[in-house]
Formats: sequence, C-alpha cells, structure tokens
Amino acid sequence: MDQINFWIGIVATIAFAVTGVLAIADRGVDLFGVLVLGVITAIGGGTVRDIILDVPAFWSIAQIYIWVALGACIVTFVAESFFTQPQIYRWMLYIDGLGAALFGIQGADKAWNLGFGLPVAPVILGVVTAIGGGLLRDILAGRKTLLMSHELYAIPVTLGCCVYVLILNFFPALTLEGSVLCMLAIFGLRAAAIYWDLRVPKLFITKTR
Repeated sequence: MDQINFWIGIVATIAFAVTGVLAIADRGVDLFGVLVLGVITAIGGGTVRDIILDVPAFWSIAQIYIWVALGACIVTFVAESFFTQPQIYRWMLYIDGLGAALFGIQGADKAWNLGFGLPVAPVILGVVTAIGGGLLRDILAGRKTLLMSHELYAIPVTLGCCVYVLILNFFPALTLEGSVLCMLAIFGLRAAAIYWDLRVPKLFITKTR
C-alpha cells in the first residue's frame, strides 16, 4: 500500500504542477515564475500542513517530489499547446482530482497519527493538504482563489476527511479499507463535478439603498 500511495502521489504531484502552470498561463509568466508557482501548487499544501504539525516538510525527506514537480513545470511550459487541448486538459483535471483525494486523506491520516488536535485538526489539515497549494498560487498570481470560484473541489475533500476521521475513531481496525473508500468517494464526487460541471450555489445578497 505504501508503494501504491507513493506512485499515486508522484502522479498527483505531476498533475498538480501541470494544472498549476496552466492556471496561470494567461498571466504571461516567464519560466522562473512558472517553476515557482507550479512547485508551490504541487507541494504547498503539504508544506503548510507540516509547518502546522511542526514536523520536517515531506519533500525534505523525499526530494523526488521537488524534482518531479520541476520537471512537470518545464514540460508544461514548453508544451503548453499540447496540455491546453480540451481533451488532454480534461484528463489532467481528473488526475488532479485523484491527487486531491489522495493528499487529503494522507494529510488527515498524518495529523491523526501524530495525535494533533483530535478530532477536528485532521479534517482541517487534510483539506489544507489538498487545496493549500492552489490557494497559495492564486494569491501570488493575483487570481480569484479556489474558494471564491464556486467550484466543487474543497467540499468533496472535506466530506471525505470527515468520514475518514469517523472511521479512525470508531472503526480503527478498518483504517486501510476506510482510507481507500474515502479516497474513491472524494474522487468520485470530484469526477462527477468535472463531468457534469457541477458548481457550489452562489450566495446572493440583495443590495439596499
């Protein structure tokens, strides 16, 4: 399972880096800017999580995540026209959704195993792991952040992490099965949102004179 998680994590890192670069492609960013923002997207969430947990950043232990993210950024910068093809970009969104599912559950699991702020903190840090890098990228690039875009992205991660924490608390013997189930549930909701273009309802506020 560790090997499977590792390789899915590598694929997810690539997807996060690619979608991170494509998200700021219309900003006219140079190669250095692409590398910085792409890597932040790929590893930013996990880095923020580890800072909060007061543990070494995961990429300082396994630097392959940095190199993979850098490589993906360079390839995307050079072959932007390929990745922006509608079909290719759509598949990258699905892989990105899988990465969010994996990283979200991994983040919650890491916080739980460290006994940090149980039971709420594992849910929060799971969400931070999944979407934190994208939020940092959008802030630095001056874009509307993910939380303001009405995209159904953070909600599936939050629900999946909540269910996973319940499994850890009440059914610890089913941790492995529960993690896989929650990852699949998060990915399924995200995939449905991509396929049917589902959005979070907007808040309409009536202005008065």
